[in-house]
Amino acid sequence: MKKVTIYTDGACSGNPGPGGWGAILMYGENKKELSGAEPSTTNNRMELISVITALEALKEPCNVMLYSDSQYVVNAINLGWLESWQKKGWKRKGGEVKNPDLWVRLVPLLEKHKVTFEWVKGHADNEYNNRCDELAVEARLAIVE
Repeated sequence: MKKVTIYTDGACSGNPGPGGWGAILMYGENKKELSGAEPSTTNNRMELISVITALEALKEPCNVMLYSDSQYVVNAINLGWLESWQKKGWKRKGGEVKNPDLWVRLVPLLEKHKVTFEWVKGHADNEYNNRCDELAVEARLAIVE
């Protein structure tokens, strides 16, 4: 399996409000940047869409190291929340799971690829996380102008 590194980020102005997402995929010397936006969304949706879109861009099963500043996404995977939500029919202790449409999209991608999630501090000194934030903000601004 190819080893790919992915950084992702989402941004939202208001919650809900116009939002954007950015992702950087790296394989060897190759680097690809992706971004997009939605006119009315939430920060968590943008975080999830950045992860989903990045994984969907991979043309074959890969061993992925994925970095995100979203504790919502990283904890859902690393702490077993996603698995629990699935087993409980997309319910959690406090009621319905938010964004089930996106989690359902993510599940087969996690089955296709071997993905390790790692949380990184946002708006800090990580150049790739900062670039993903720039991509997300640029995409968001492009739809509100």
